[in-house]
Amino acid sequence: MQEFDFIIIGSGSAGSAMAYRLSEDGKNTVLVLEFGGSDRGPFIQMPSALSYPMNMNTYNWGFETEPEPHLGGRRLATPRGKVMGGSSSINGMVYVRGHARDFDAWEEMGAKGWGHRHVLPYFKRLENSHGGEEGWRGTNGPMHVKRGRRLNPLYQAFVDAGREAGYPVTPDYNGYQQEGFGPMEMTVHHGFRWSAANAYLRPAMRRPNVKLVTRAYVHRVVLEGKRATGVEYEVGGEVVTAKARREIVIAASSINSPKILQLSGIGPPEVLKAAGLPVNHVLPGVGENLHDHLEIYFQMESKRPVTLYSSLNLYSKAMIGLEWLSFKTGLGTTNHFEACGFIRSKAGIEYPDIEYHFLPAAMRYDGKVAFKGHGFQVHVGPMRSKSRGHVHVRNSDPKAPPKILFNYMSHPDDWEEFRACIRLTRELFQQPAMLKYAGREIQPGSNVQSDAEIDAFIRQHCESAYHPCGSCKMGSAKDVTAVVDHECRVIGIDGLRVADSSIIPQVTNGNLNAPTLMIGEKASDHILGRDPLPASNQEPWINPAWKVSQR
Repeated sequence: MQEFDFIIIGSGSAGSAMAYRLSEDGKNTVLVLEFGGSDRGPFIQMPSALSYPMNMNTYNWGFETEPEPHLGGRRLATPRGKVMGGSSSINGMVYVRGHARDFDAWEEMGAKGWGHRHVLPYFKRLENSHGGEEGWRGTNGPMHVKRGRRLNPLYQAFVDAGREAGYPVTPDYNGYQQEGFGPMEMTVHHGFRWSAANAYLRPAMRRPNVKLVTRAYVHRVVLEGKRATGVEYEVGGEVVTAKARREIVIAASSINSPKILQLSGIGPPEVLKAAGLPVNHVLPGVGENLHDHLEIYFQMESKRPVTLYSSLNLYSKAMIGLEWLSFKTGLGTTNHFEACGFIRSKAGIEYPDIEYHFLPAAMRYDGKVAFKGHGFQVHVGPMRSKSRGHVHVRNSDPKAPPKILFNYMSHPDDWEEFRACIRLTRELFQQPAMLKYAGREIQPGSNVQSDAEIDAFIRQHCESAYHPCGSCKMGSAKDVTAVVDHECRVIGIDGLRVADSSIIPQVTNGNLNAPTLMIGEKASDHILGRDPLPASNQEPWINPAWKVSQR
Protein backbone atom coordinates (compact mmCIF):
# COMPACT_ATOMS: atom_id res chain seq x y z
CA MET A 1 0.00 0.00 0.00
CA GLN A 2 1.30 3.41 -0.97
CA GLU A 3 -0.30 6.70 0.04
CA PHE A 4 -0.31 10.00 -1.83
CA ASP A 5 -2.36 13.18 -1.68
CA PHE A 6 -3.29 12.89 -5.36
CA ILE A 7 -3.20 10.04 -7.85
CA ILE A 8 -3.34 10.91 -11.56
CA ILE A 9 -4.15 8.11 -13.99
CA GLY A 10 -2.48 8.91 -17.31
CA SER A 11 0.48 11.13 -18.21
CA GLY A 12 -0.99 12.69 -21.36
CA SER A 13 -1.65 16.36 -22.07
CA ALA A 14 -4.02 16.94 -19.14
CA GLY A 15 -2.35 14.46 -16.78
CA SER A 16 1.11 15.98 -17.22
CA ALA A 17 -0.24 19.52 -16.78
CA MET A 18 -1.96 18.49 -13.55
CA ALA A 19 1.14 16.69 -12.26
CA TYR A 20 3.04 19.94 -12.72
CA ARG A 21 0.43 22.24 -11.16
CA LEU A 22 -0.69 20.01 -8.26
CA SER A 23 2.92 19.57 -7.11
CA GLU A 24 4.04 23.14 -7.76
CA ASP A 25 3.93 24.47 -4.19
CA GLY A 26 5.60 21.36 -2.75
CA LYS A 27 2.77 20.73 -0.29
CA ASN A 28 1.14 17.76 -2.06
CA THR A 29 2.49 14.35 -2.97
CA VAL A 30 1.46 13.23 -6.45
CA LEU A 31 1.55 9.77 -8.01
CA VAL A 32 1.27 9.57 -11.81
CA LEU A 33 0.41 6.16 -13.30
CA GLU A 34 1.31 5.58 -16.96
CA PHE A 35 1.04 2.26 -18.80
CA GLY A 36 3.54 3.28 -21.46
CA GLY A 37 7.27 3.73 -21.07
CA SER A 38 9.90 6.32 -21.90
CA ASP A 39 9.48 8.86 -24.70
CA ARG A 40 13.22 9.05 -25.33
CA GLY A 41 14.43 8.42 -28.86
CA PRO A 42 14.30 10.09 -32.28
CA PHE A 43 10.99 8.62 -33.47
CA ILE A 44 9.11 10.68 -30.87
CA GLN A 45 11.43 13.64 -30.36
CA MET A 46 12.09 14.41 -34.04
CA PRO A 47 9.03 16.34 -35.30
CA SER A 48 9.09 15.16 -38.92
CA ALA A 49 9.14 11.50 -37.79
CA LEU A 50 5.55 11.91 -36.56
CA SER A 51 4.16 9.05 -38.66
CA TYR A 52 6.37 6.47 -36.88
CA PRO A 53 5.28 6.54 -33.21
CA MET A 54 1.62 6.60 -34.20
CA ASN A 55 2.15 3.26 -35.93
CA MET A 56 4.33 1.57 -33.31
CA ASN A 57 2.76 -0.75 -30.73
CA THR A 58 5.42 0.46 -28.29
CA TYR A 59 3.84 3.91 -28.19
CA ASN A 60 0.24 3.41 -29.33
CA TRP A 61 -2.61 1.53 -27.65
CA GLY A 62 -3.62 0.35 -31.13
CA PHE A 63 -7.37 0.72 -30.69
CA GLU A 64 -9.75 0.40 -33.61
CA THR A 65 -13.45 0.92 -33.93
CA GLU A 66 -16.14 -1.69 -34.28
CA PRO A 67 -17.39 -1.93 -37.90
CA GLU A 68 -18.82 1.53 -38.61
CA PRO A 69 -22.32 1.02 -40.08
CA HIS A 70 -22.40 4.25 -42.12
CA LEU A 71 -18.92 3.71 -43.59
CA GLY A 72 -19.63 0.35 -45.19
CA GLY A 73 -18.53 -1.60 -42.12
CA ARG A 74 -14.98 -0.22 -42.14
CA ARG A 75 -13.00 -0.37 -38.91
CA LEU A 76 -11.08 2.88 -38.36
CA ALA A 77 -7.84 3.22 -36.44
CA THR A 78 -8.17 5.06 -33.12
CA PRO A 79 -4.60 5.65 -31.96
CA ARG A 80 -3.98 6.83 -28.39
CA GLY A 81 -0.59 7.49 -26.84
CA LYS A 82 0.83 4.75 -24.62
CA VAL A 83 3.98 6.55 -23.49
CA MET A 84 5.11 9.41 -21.29
CA GLY A 85 3.23 12.44 -22.58
CA GLY A 86 0.38 10.30 -23.89
CA SER A 87 -1.04 11.33 -27.24
CA SER A 88 0.99 14.57 -27.19
CA SER A 89 4.00 12.30 -27.83
CA ILE A 90 2.53 10.67 -30.96
CA ASN A 91 0.30 13.43 -32.40
CA GLY A 92 0.86 15.77 -35.35
CA MET A 93 1.98 18.62 -33.01
CA VAL A 94 -0.62 21.01 -34.47
CA TYR A 95 -1.67 23.68 -31.97
CA VAL A 96 -5.22 25.03 -32.22
CA ARG A 97 -7.03 26.50 -29.23
CA GLY A 98 -10.45 26.24 -30.88
CA HIS A 99 -12.83 29.09 -31.62
CA ALA A 100 -14.04 31.31 -28.78
CA ARG A 101 -17.64 30.30 -29.53
CA ASP A 102 -16.76 26.63 -28.93
CA PHE A 103 -16.25 27.34 -25.25
CA ASP A 104 -19.31 29.58 -25.03
CA ALA A 105 -21.23 26.56 -26.38
CA TRP A 106 -19.76 24.42 -23.56
CA GLU A 107 -21.11 26.89 -21.05
CA GLU A 108 -24.53 26.88 -22.72
CA MET A 109 -24.50 23.08 -22.48
CA GLY A 110 -24.08 23.21 -18.70
CA ALA A 111 -20.31 23.55 -18.23
CA LYS A 112 -20.58 26.58 -15.94
CA GLY A 113 -17.44 28.70 -15.87
CA TRP A 114 -15.99 27.24 -19.09
CA GLY A 115 -16.99 30.01 -21.52
CA HIS A 116 -14.33 31.68 -23.65
CA ARG A 117 -13.87 34.48 -21.12
CA HIS A 118 -13.06 31.86 -18.47
CA VAL A 119 -10.72 29.61 -20.48
CA LEU A 120 -8.72 32.31 -22.31
CA PRO A 121 -6.63 33.12 -19.19
CA TYR A 122 -5.72 29.42 -18.91
CA PHE A 123 -4.65 29.23 -22.55
CA LYS A 124 -2.43 32.24 -21.86
CA ARG A 125 -1.04 30.57 -18.71
CA LEU A 126 -0.01 27.43 -20.54
CA GLU A 127 1.51 29.07 -23.63
CA ASN A 128 4.94 30.33 -24.52
CA SER A 129 3.98 31.72 -27.91
CA HIS A 130 6.72 32.62 -30.38
CA GLY A 131 5.32 35.16 -32.84
CA GLY A 132 1.68 35.07 -31.72
CA GLU A 133 -0.64 38.06 -31.53
CA GLU A 134 0.26 40.40 -28.68
CA GLY A 135 -2.34 40.62 -25.94
CA TRP A 136 -4.07 37.42 -27.02
CA ARG A 137 -1.28 34.96 -26.38
CA GLY A 138 0.74 33.76 -23.41
CA THR A 139 4.52 34.19 -23.42
CA ASN A 140 5.68 32.62 -20.14
CA GLY A 141 3.98 29.21 -20.06
CA PRO A 142 5.56 25.75 -20.26
CA MET A 143 4.15 24.90 -23.73
CA HIS A 144 6.25 26.41 -26.51
CA VAL A 145 4.27 27.19 -29.66
CA LYS A 146 5.84 28.35 -32.92
CA ARG A 147 5.25 28.70 -36.66
CA GLY A 148 7.20 26.86 -39.30
CA ARG A 149 9.63 28.72 -41.55
CA ARG A 150 7.32 28.21 -44.57
CA LEU A 151 10.24 27.94 -46.98
CA ASN A 152 8.24 25.87 -49.47
CA PRO A 153 6.41 28.18 -51.93
CA LEU A 154 3.27 26.03 -51.74
CA TYR A 155 2.50 27.27 -48.22
CA GLN A 156 2.16 30.89 -49.33
CA ALA A 157 0.36 29.85 -52.51
CA PHE A 158 -2.29 28.13 -50.41
CA VAL A 159 -2.85 31.22 -48.24
CA ASP A 160 -2.90 33.45 -51.35
CA ALA A 161 -5.48 31.16 -52.96
CA GLY A 162 -7.68 31.57 -49.90
CA ARG A 163 -7.41 35.36 -50.22
CA GLU A 164 -8.15 35.21 -53.97
CA ALA A 165 -11.25 33.10 -53.26
CA GLY A 166 -12.56 35.89 -51.05
CA TYR A 167 -11.66 34.59 -47.61
CA PRO A 168 -9.85 36.67 -44.98
CA VAL A 169 -6.19 36.21 -44.12
CA THR A 170 -5.50 35.98 -40.39
CA PRO A 171 -2.08 36.57 -38.80
CA ASP A 172 -2.93 34.37 -35.81
CA TYR A 173 -5.88 31.97 -35.80
CA ASN A 174 -5.22 31.41 -32.09
CA GLY A 175 -5.65 35.13 -31.43
CA TYR A 176 -8.38 37.66 -32.18
CA GLN A 177 -9.52 36.14 -35.49
CA GLN A 178 -9.65 32.45 -36.24
CA GLU A 179 -11.56 32.67 -39.53
CA GLY A 180 -9.30 32.84 -42.57
CA PHE A 181 -6.03 31.51 -43.99
CA GLY A 182 -2.56 31.86 -42.54
CA PRO A 183 0.43 30.14 -40.92
CA MET A 184 -0.22 27.05 -38.79
CA GLU A 185 1.31 26.66 -35.34
CA MET A 186 3.11 23.66 -33.89
CA THR A 187 4.34 22.49 -30.50
CA VAL A 188 8.04 22.35 -31.37
CA HIS A 189 10.92 23.90 -29.40
CA HIS A 190 14.64 23.96 -30.20
CA GLY A 191 13.99 21.36 -32.89
CA PHE A 192 12.24 18.91 -30.52
CA ARG A 193 8.62 17.79 -30.32
CA TRP A 194 7.41 19.84 -27.35
CA SER A 195 5.09 17.26 -25.84
CA ALA A 196 3.34 17.50 -22.48
CA ALA A 197 6.13 15.25 -21.17
CA ASN A 198 8.81 17.76 -22.15
CA ALA A 199 6.79 20.83 -21.13
CA TYR A 200 5.23 19.63 -17.87
CA LEU A 201 6.06 16.11 -16.75
CA ARG A 202 9.86 16.28 -16.71
CA PRO A 203 9.95 19.52 -14.68
CA ALA A 204 7.41 17.99 -12.27
CA MET A 205 9.44 14.79 -11.91
CA ARG A 206 12.42 16.81 -10.70
CA ARG A 207 10.42 17.60 -7.58
CA PRO A 208 10.70 15.18 -4.62
CA ASN A 209 6.91 15.17 -4.13
CA VAL A 210 6.15 13.64 -7.57
CA LYS A 211 6.43 9.96 -8.40
CA LEU A 212 5.90 8.54 -11.90
CA VAL A 213 5.28 4.82 -12.29
CA THR A 214 5.53 3.59 -15.88
CA ARG A 215 4.31 0.20 -17.16
CA ALA A 216 1.47 0.57 -14.66
CA TYR A 217 -1.77 -0.95 -15.98
CA VAL A 218 -4.73 0.44 -14.06
CA HIS A 219 -7.44 -2.12 -13.25
CA ARG A 220 -9.96 0.01 -11.38
CA VAL A 221 -10.62 2.80 -8.93
CA VAL A 222 -11.24 1.46 -5.41
CA LEU A 223 -14.50 2.69 -3.90
CA GLU A 224 -15.63 2.73 -0.29
CA GLY A 225 -19.33 3.40 -0.64
CA LYS A 226 -19.61 6.56 -2.71
CA ARG A 227 -16.03 7.69 -2.14
CA ALA A 228 -12.97 6.87 -4.25
CA THR A 229 -10.08 5.94 -1.98
CA GLY A 230 -7.46 4.27 -4.13
CA VAL A 231 -6.32 2.85 -7.44
CA GLU A 232 -5.65 -0.82 -8.15
CA TYR A 233 -2.99 -1.30 -10.81
CA GLU A 234 -0.64 -3.94 -12.12
CA VAL A 235 3.08 -3.42 -12.53
CA GLY A 236 5.62 -6.17 -13.28
CA GLY A 237 2.92 -8.82 -12.97
CA GLU A 238 2.01 -7.74 -9.43
CA VAL A 239 -1.32 -6.10 -8.58
CA VAL A 240 -0.91 -3.30 -6.03
CA THR A 241 -3.17 -0.60 -4.58
CA ALA A 242 -2.20 3.03 -4.09
CA LYS A 243 -4.29 5.09 -1.67
CA ALA A 244 -5.27 8.73 -2.24
CA ARG A 245 -5.57 10.94 0.83
CA ARG A 246 -7.31 13.68 -1.15
CA GLU A 247 -8.37 12.83 -4.70
CA ILE A 248 -7.97 10.57 -7.70
CA VAL A 249 -7.99 12.16 -11.16
CA ILE A 250 -8.58 10.04 -14.24
CA ALA A 251 -6.82 11.53 -17.28
CA ALA A 252 -6.48 8.41 -19.38
CA SER A 253 -8.04 9.60 -22.71
CA SER A 254 -11.52 9.62 -24.16
CA ILE A 255 -11.18 5.86 -24.68
CA ASN A 256 -9.56 4.67 -21.43
CA SER A 257 -11.15 7.11 -18.97
CA PRO A 258 -14.72 5.79 -19.47
CA LYS A 259 -13.35 2.26 -19.55
CA ILE A 260 -11.69 2.70 -16.14
CA LEU A 261 -14.91 4.18 -14.70
CA GLN A 262 -16.90 1.23 -16.04
CA LEU A 263 -14.36 -1.29 -14.70
CA SER A 264 -14.85 0.43 -11.33
CA GLY A 265 -18.60 -0.21 -11.51
CA ILE A 266 -19.50 3.37 -12.48
CA GLY A 267 -21.63 3.78 -15.57
CA PRO A 268 -24.78 2.67 -17.38
CA PRO A 269 -26.20 -0.39 -15.54
CA GLU A 270 -26.96 -2.31 -18.74
CA VAL A 271 -23.35 -1.92 -19.95
CA LEU A 272 -21.89 -2.97 -16.59
CA LYS A 273 -24.20 -5.98 -16.22
CA ALA A 274 -23.52 -7.16 -19.78
CA ALA A 275 -19.79 -7.11 -18.97
CA GLY A 276 -20.28 -8.99 -15.69
CA LEU A 277 -19.30 -5.98 -13.58
CA PRO A 278 -20.91 -4.78 -10.34
CA VAL A 279 -23.12 -1.69 -10.48
CA ASN A 280 -21.54 0.46 -7.78
CA HIS A 281 -22.86 3.78 -9.05
CA VAL A 282 -25.39 4.45 -11.80
CA LEU A 283 -24.12 7.13 -14.20
CA PRO A 284 -25.77 6.68 -17.62
CA GLY A 285 -23.44 9.06 -19.52
CA VAL A 286 -20.20 7.15 -18.93
CA GLY A 287 -18.90 6.13 -22.34
CA GLU A 288 -21.67 7.90 -24.28
CA ASN A 289 -21.46 11.12 -26.39
CA LEU A 290 -18.26 9.87 -28.07
CA HIS A 291 -17.44 11.91 -31.18
CA ASP A 292 -14.53 12.92 -33.37
CA HIS A 293 -13.42 14.80 -36.46
CA LEU A 294 -13.37 12.97 -39.78
CA GLU A 295 -11.33 14.20 -42.73
CA ILE A 296 -10.30 13.29 -46.23
CA TYR A 297 -6.97 13.90 -47.93
CA PHE A 298 -7.72 16.08 -50.95
CA GLN A 299 -4.70 15.48 -53.19
CA MET A 300 -3.39 17.28 -56.27
CA GLU A 301 -0.58 16.49 -58.67
CA SER A 302 2.04 19.23 -58.70
CA LYS A 303 3.18 20.68 -62.02
CA ARG A 304 6.41 21.84 -60.44
CA PRO A 305 8.95 19.71 -58.51
CA VAL A 306 8.72 21.76 -55.30
CA THR A 307 7.00 19.24 -52.99
CA LEU A 308 8.45 16.97 -50.31
CA TYR A 309 8.51 14.06 -52.76
CA SER A 310 12.22 14.70 -53.39
CA SER A 311 12.86 14.12 -49.67
CA LEU A 312 10.99 10.83 -49.32
CA ASN A 313 13.71 8.52 -50.61
CA LEU A 314 15.89 6.64 -48.13
CA TYR A 315 19.03 8.69 -48.77
CA SER A 316 17.23 12.03 -48.23
CA LYS A 317 15.52 10.73 -45.09
CA ALA A 318 18.90 9.60 -43.74
CA MET A 319 20.43 13.04 -44.40
CA ILE A 320 17.45 14.82 -42.79
CA GLY A 321 17.78 12.54 -39.76
CA LEU A 322 21.53 13.10 -39.55
CA GLU A 323 21.12 16.90 -39.67
CA TRP A 324 18.47 16.73 -36.96
CA LEU A 325 20.59 14.46 -34.74
CA SER A 326 23.65 16.67 -35.20
CA PHE A 327 22.26 20.20 -35.14
CA LYS A 328 18.46 20.05 -34.50
CA THR A 329 17.94 21.97 -37.76
CA GLY A 330 16.49 21.30 -41.21
CA LEU A 331 13.38 19.46 -42.40
CA GLY A 332 13.48 17.19 -39.35
CA THR A 333 12.35 20.07 -37.10
CA THR A 334 8.87 20.57 -38.61
CA ASN A 335 5.64 18.62 -38.79
CA HIS A 336 5.21 20.08 -42.31
CA PHE A 337 1.75 21.45 -41.47
CA GLU A 338 2.81 25.09 -41.86
CA ALA A 339 -0.24 26.67 -43.52
CA CYS A 340 -3.93 26.30 -42.76
CA GLY A 341 -7.41 27.70 -43.14
CA PHE A 342 -10.62 27.96 -41.11
CA ILE A 343 -13.77 28.73 -43.08
CA ARG A 344 -17.55 28.48 -42.78
CA SER A 345 -19.40 25.94 -44.93
CA LYS A 346 -22.33 28.22 -45.74
CA ALA A 347 -24.08 31.49 -44.85
CA GLY A 348 -25.86 31.38 -41.51
CA ILE A 349 -22.97 29.61 -39.75
CA GLU A 350 -21.60 32.03 -37.17
CA TYR A 351 -18.01 30.77 -36.97
CA PRO A 352 -15.80 28.34 -38.91
CA ASP A 353 -16.86 24.71 -39.21
CA ILE A 354 -14.21 23.56 -41.72
CA GLU A 355 -10.48 23.26 -41.02
CA TYR A 356 -7.68 22.89 -43.58
CA HIS A 357 -4.25 21.45 -42.81
CA PHE A 358 -2.04 22.02 -45.87
CA LEU A 359 0.80 19.59 -46.59
CA PRO A 360 3.30 19.96 -49.50
CA ALA A 361 3.20 16.23 -50.20
CA ALA A 362 0.59 13.68 -51.30
CA MET A 363 0.76 10.96 -48.68
CA ARG A 364 -1.14 9.33 -45.86
CA TYR A 365 -0.87 10.34 -42.20
CA ASP A 366 0.84 7.00 -41.52
CA GLY A 367 3.65 7.98 -43.90
CA LYS A 368 2.67 5.76 -46.81
CA VAL A 369 3.13 7.57 -50.10
CA ALA A 370 -0.18 7.73 -51.93
CA PHE A 371 1.23 9.13 -55.16
CA LYS A 372 4.49 8.29 -56.91
CA GLY A 373 5.45 11.79 -57.92
CA HIS A 374 5.19 15.40 -56.90
CA GLY A 375 1.89 16.22 -55.25
CA PHE A 376 0.35 18.14 -52.37
CA GLN A 377 -2.78 17.88 -50.27
CA VAL A 378 -5.05 19.36 -47.67
CA HIS A 379 -6.64 17.45 -44.84
CA VAL A 380 -10.19 18.76 -44.76
CA GLY A 381 -13.34 17.87 -42.88
CA PRO A 382 -16.30 19.28 -40.95
CA MET A 383 -15.58 20.43 -37.41
CA ARG A 384 -18.92 19.98 -35.63
CA SER A 385 -20.28 16.57 -36.49
CA LYS A 386 -23.64 15.76 -34.91
CA SER A 387 -22.95 12.00 -34.96
CA ARG A 388 -22.45 10.37 -31.55
CA GLY A 389 -21.21 6.97 -30.49
CA HIS A 390 -19.92 5.21 -27.38
CA VAL A 391 -17.10 3.39 -25.57
CA HIS A 392 -18.28 0.26 -23.72
CA VAL A 393 -16.18 -2.10 -21.67
CA ARG A 394 -16.11 -5.52 -23.37
CA ASN A 395 -16.02 -7.70 -20.26
CA SER A 396 -14.60 -7.68 -16.74
CA ASP A 397 -11.02 -8.28 -17.95
CA PRO A 398 -9.16 -4.95 -17.47
CA LYS A 399 -6.85 -5.79 -20.37
CA ALA A 400 -9.59 -6.41 -22.94
CA PRO A 401 -9.84 -3.50 -25.40
CA PRO A 402 -13.17 -1.67 -25.15
CA LYS A 403 -15.85 -1.65 -27.81
CA ILE A 404 -15.49 1.67 -29.63
CA LEU A 405 -18.21 2.86 -31.99
CA PHE A 406 -18.21 6.48 -33.14
CA ASN A 407 -21.26 5.96 -35.34
CA TYR A 408 -19.49 8.18 -37.87
CA MET A 409 -21.71 9.94 -40.46
CA SER A 410 -24.92 8.77 -38.80
CA HIS A 411 -26.38 12.30 -38.94
CA PRO A 412 -27.56 13.59 -42.35
CA ASP A 413 -26.03 17.05 -41.74
CA ASP A 414 -22.55 15.47 -41.71
CA TRP A 415 -22.95 14.41 -45.34
CA GLU A 416 -24.05 17.88 -46.43
CA GLU A 417 -21.11 19.51 -44.64
CA PHE A 418 -18.60 17.02 -46.06
CA ARG A 419 -19.83 17.63 -49.61
CA ALA A 420 -19.32 21.35 -49.02
CA CYS A 421 -15.74 20.62 -47.89
CA ILE A 422 -14.93 18.92 -51.17
CA ARG A 423 -16.59 21.50 -53.42
CA LEU A 424 -15.10 24.48 -51.59
CA THR A 425 -11.64 22.86 -51.74
CA ARG A 426 -11.95 22.34 -55.49
CA GLU A 427 -12.74 26.02 -55.87
CA LEU A 428 -9.71 26.91 -53.74
CA PHE A 429 -7.32 24.94 -55.94
CA GLN A 430 -8.67 26.72 -59.05
CA GLN A 431 -7.48 30.12 -57.81
CA PRO A 432 -4.57 31.73 -59.74
CA ALA A 433 -2.08 31.29 -56.88
CA MET A 434 -2.60 27.51 -56.86
CA LEU A 435 -3.08 27.00 -60.60
CA LYS A 436 0.65 27.67 -61.04
CA TYR A 437 1.22 24.38 -59.23
CA ALA A 438 -2.01 22.38 -59.36
CA GLY A 439 -2.16 19.67 -61.99
CA ARG A 440 -4.49 16.68 -62.05
CA GLU A 441 -6.77 16.02 -59.09
CA ILE A 442 -5.46 12.74 -57.64
CA GLN A 443 -8.31 12.27 -55.21
CA PRO A 444 -11.28 12.45 -55.01
CA GLY A 445 -10.69 12.72 -58.80
CA SER A 446 -12.39 14.98 -61.35
CA ASN A 447 -14.90 12.21 -62.15
CA VAL A 448 -16.35 12.46 -58.61
CA GLN A 449 -18.95 15.19 -59.01
CA SER A 450 -22.49 14.29 -57.98
CA ASP A 451 -23.68 14.07 -54.39
CA ALA A 452 -23.85 10.29 -54.70
CA GLU A 453 -20.30 10.05 -56.11
CA ILE A 454 -18.93 12.34 -53.41
CA ASP A 455 -20.77 10.38 -50.70
CA ALA A 456 -19.33 7.11 -52.01
CA PHE A 457 -15.81 8.60 -51.93
CA ILE A 458 -16.28 9.85 -48.37
CA ARG A 459 -17.66 6.49 -47.23
CA GLN A 460 -14.64 4.68 -48.63
CA HIS A 461 -11.83 7.14 -47.93
CA CYS A 462 -12.59 9.32 -44.90
CA GLU A 463 -10.25 8.85 -41.95
CA SER A 464 -10.29 9.92 -38.33
CA ALA A 465 -8.41 13.14 -37.61
CA TYR A 466 -7.66 11.49 -34.23
CA HIS A 467 -9.64 13.95 -32.09
CA PRO A 468 -11.90 11.62 -30.07
CA CYS A 469 -13.67 13.28 -27.14
CA GLY A 470 -16.87 13.61 -25.16
CA SER A 471 -17.19 10.18 -23.52
CA CYS A 472 -17.29 11.57 -19.94
CA LYS A 473 -19.22 14.72 -20.75
CA MET A 474 -19.00 17.75 -18.47
CA GLY A 475 -22.32 19.39 -17.61
CA SER A 476 -24.82 20.24 -14.94
CA ALA A 477 -25.35 17.71 -12.15
CA LYS A 478 -29.02 17.76 -13.19
CA ASP A 479 -28.11 16.55 -16.70
CA VAL A 480 -28.57 12.75 -16.73
CA THR A 481 -26.06 12.45 -19.62
CA ALA A 482 -23.31 14.37 -17.77
CA VAL A 483 -20.50 12.44 -16.08
CA VAL A 484 -18.60 15.28 -14.40
CA ASP A 485 -19.72 18.65 -13.10
CA HIS A 486 -18.14 22.02 -13.94
CA GLU A 487 -15.28 21.32 -11.52
CA CYS A 488 -14.54 17.94 -13.18
CA ARG A 489 -15.95 15.99 -10.20
CA VAL A 490 -17.57 12.66 -11.06
CA ILE A 491 -21.23 13.26 -10.24
CA GLY A 492 -22.26 11.36 -7.11
CA ILE A 493 -18.77 10.11 -6.17
CA ASP A 494 -16.51 11.93 -3.70
CA GLY A 495 -12.76 12.14 -4.23
CA LEU A 496 -12.88 11.32 -7.95
CA ARG A 497 -12.51 13.56 -10.98
CA VAL A 498 -12.03 13.14 -14.71
CA ALA A 499 -10.00 15.80 -16.52
CA ASP A 500 -8.99 15.17 -20.12
CA SER A 501 -10.52 15.28 -23.62
CA SER A 502 -13.28 12.91 -22.51
CA ILE A 503 -15.04 15.72 -20.60
CA ILE A 504 -15.42 17.95 -23.69
CA PRO A 505 -19.20 18.34 -24.23
CA GLN A 506 -18.82 19.28 -27.92
CA VAL A 507 -15.62 19.01 -29.94
CA THR A 508 -13.79 22.26 -30.62
CA ASN A 509 -13.08 23.75 -34.02
CA GLY A 510 -9.59 22.37 -34.45
CA ASN A 511 -7.10 19.90 -33.02
CA LEU A 512 -7.51 18.77 -29.42
CA ASN A 513 -4.07 18.97 -27.78
CA ALA A 514 -4.39 22.66 -26.85
CA PRO A 515 -7.89 22.39 -25.30
CA THR A 516 -6.81 19.28 -23.38
CA LEU A 517 -3.78 21.10 -21.95
CA MET A 518 -6.12 23.93 -20.96
CA ILE A 519 -8.44 21.43 -19.24
CA GLY A 520 -5.46 20.14 -17.21
CA GLU A 521 -4.51 23.68 -16.22
CA LYS A 522 -8.03 24.77 -15.21
CA ALA A 523 -8.87 21.48 -13.47
CA SER A 524 -5.76 21.92 -11.32
CA ASP A 525 -7.16 25.10 -9.82
CA HIS A 526 -10.49 23.39 -9.13
CA ILE A 527 -8.75 20.43 -7.49
CA LEU A 528 -6.64 22.70 -5.30
CA GLY A 529 -9.70 24.74 -4.32
CA ARG A 530 -8.25 27.93 -5.78
CA ASP A 531 -10.29 30.75 -7.24
CA PRO A 532 -10.26 30.51 -11.05
CA LEU A 533 -8.14 33.03 -12.93
CA PRO A 534 -10.02 36.32 -13.50
CA ALA A 535 -12.25 36.19 -16.59
CA SER A 536 -11.12 37.99 -19.75
CA ASN A 537 -13.08 40.79 -21.41
CA GLN A 538 -11.54 40.18 -24.85
CA GLU A 539 -14.06 39.59 -27.62
CA PRO A 540 -13.19 37.53 -30.73
CA TRP A 541 -13.71 38.59 -34.33
CA ILE A 542 -16.91 37.28 -35.89
CA ASN A 543 -17.53 37.87 -39.59
CA PRO A 544 -20.10 40.71 -39.58
CA ALA A 545 -21.82 39.25 -42.65
CA TRP A 546 -22.06 35.67 -41.35
CA LYS A 547 -25.85 35.57 -41.54
CA VAL A 548 -25.94 36.33 -45.26
CA SER A 549 -22.53 35.36 -46.62
CA GLN A 550 -20.36 32.22 -46.61
CA ARG A 551 -17.19 34.34 -46.81
